[in-house]
Amino acid sequence: MKRLITAASLASALLFLSTVSLAQDAGLPPEREPERKDPELPYSPYATGSAATRVFWGDTHLHTSYSMDAGAFGNRLGLDEAYRFARGEEIDSTTAGRVRLARPLDFLVIADHSDNMGFFPDLFAANPAILEDPKGKEWYDMIQAGEGMAVALEIIDSFSRGTFPDKLMYWPDGPMYRSAWDSTIAAAEKYNEPGRFTAFIGYEWTSQVPPGQNLHRVVIYKDGADEASQTVPATTYPPQGSTDPEYLWDLLQDYEDTTGGDLLAIAHNGNLSNGLMFPLTNHVDGKPITREYAETRAMWEPLYEVTQIKGDGEAHPLLSPNDEFADYGTWDKGNLNLSEAKSDDMLVHEYARSALALGLQIEQDLGTNPYKFGMIGSTDSHTSLATADDDNYFGKHSGSEPSPERMEHPFAKFGDTAIYGWETVASGYAAVWATENTREALFDAMARRETYATTGPRMLVRFFGGWDFDEADTATRQPAVVGYQKGVPMGGDLTEAPRGKSPTFLVAALKDPIGANLDRIQIIKGWIDEDGNSQERIYDVVVSDDREIDADGRCRTPVGNTVSLETATWSNTIGATELIKAWTDPDFDPDLAAFYYVRVIEIPTPRWTAYDAKYYGIDLEEGDSGIHQERAYTSPIWYTP
Repeated sequence: MKRLITAASLASALLFLSTVSLAQDAGLPPEREPERKDPELPYSPYATGSAATRVFWGDTHLHTSYSMDAGAFGNRLGLDEAYRFARGEEIDSTTAGRVRLARPLDFLVIADHSDNMGFFPDLFAANPAILEDPKGKEWYDMIQAGEGMAVALEIIDSFSRGTFPDKLMYWPDGPMYRSAWDSTIAAAEKYNEPGRFTAFIGYEWTSQVPPGQNLHRVVIYKDGADEASQTVPATTYPPQGSTDPEYLWDLLQDYEDTTGGDLLAIAHNGNLSNGLMFPLTNHVDGKPITREYAETRAMWEPLYEVTQIKGDGEAHPLLSPNDEFADYGTWDKGNLNLSEAKSDDMLVHEYARSALALGLQIEQDLGTNPYKFGMIGSTDSHTSLATADDDNYFGKHSGSEPSPERMEHPFAKFGDTAIYGWETVASGYAAVWATENTREALFDAMARRETYATTGPRMLVRFFGGWDFDEADTATRQPAVVGYQKGVPMGGDLTEAPRGKSPTFLVAALKDPIGANLDRIQIIKGWIDEDGNSQERIYDVVVSDDREIDADGRCRTPVGNTVSLETATWSNTIGATELIKAWTDPDFDPDLAAFYYVRVIEIPTPRWTAYDAKYYGIDLEEGDSGIHQERAYTSPIWYTP
């Protein structure tokens, strides 16, 4: 009875209050039809959902124990561990204890090597079919004796030279290969959670032209298991595979024709291709590349992996002598296994900036630009751990996970030439501007090149090009609203310059919330002059700390350095938390094709080697300052007359 009285009293009180509220609510507008200034442009700038309003962070190039070399190097973490780690879980690394990301990723592509996929887990598990072969038994015994590194190097070298034992090869039409591919698909389906975490199905086509020229591509599926399971990945080992990129593109076309699905490929590691990644001459037949080659490559390869553990591939100091930031993570000693030394003439065909210029030259001759690519970064880690943070760096493979010795150990060695552990780079991540965190939305954003690369920090970067941006457009917390209204985003095209106008660009960067402040935003321009020569120019568009930009568009005053190597720390007392600018090209010629991309530079911070030195109480290696300036590279915007 008491509960009934209480309920009745409460109901009466609510009725009374609502009556009073209605009586006093004189501000309610009369009923009317909604009035819109523009039906296609609602008041809320976020209402249509058609623009890419969020950036998503991921790694498109991660290897697990399913990759033959990763397993041989000692990786014992499989598909499940890789996904769990990327989603933010704490797991046990293979050799260095517990590990966790500072912040989860939004998406991941497990890109295990297509050739011999699943071979090493079977070797480690003593599969009888492998142990029956003398070489298989020898490798197994060496691994059990703790000589996995030697096995890995022998496997990589024999595969590169085309001498891998046929009887040990997991051919793509065999049951063991099929089982590994089915497991790869099943794991992606298991961990794909639209709206929260995207697990792409993918693999790495590991083209390696003898004696070790790296032409690798990561292949990404927009599709799920129904389509992906209808075929198997492209491989490179003859006779069932080929190292010719045109062979890969043919198989990608066959897949789409067969399934109705969608694929794209991402070229990477041009710095280890010894001049073959961005050719003018086809290495297969020695003839100049054709229009068909150019059109096909442009169709299948919209992105380039510009930075990763095996060096940074944006620019080279010999090609860009006036660029003080070009010598970052430079690997230029030779090909992948260092069996062939690098010569200076190879460099122009290996780095992103020079490749973009080559694309403009080819377009003049063939009418198509084969190197019209956007920028992303990824790790190429072979540890199953997708981390690009310098204070959380777990190395290239399980043999280079945290230890007091890993800085001095050779990453690769051939004769007297070596790349040492300290020369690896804790890099990088792919940033994708998309409408939502799904396979479809992220894939479409990659295909239209609305992406950028970072060497690890999660800074936010916007880049729009048009003809009418001005300084008033920088007075906003949402530069993308006016950016999409008045121009095209990174990865887009400008054509037909209005008479008397130069292209204008809206650039904005916001520091990583837990990272370093920003030094500057630069725009790098490349073009082909009237004599057919490649030209480039760097403009410091906006800099921090009220430093001056000279009349030639450069800021010659360094931002400073607050790094303490003793404590492996830095101070955000210099630099800026955000930078934004509307910039007009002062040297525009409407008759000359050009590309523009943004490079954002952070203030100096400790390298991963500085964190190692502090943790283990050891010294840095000779030649390593322990300090760097991390950065982001956006996809270009192209101008075509």
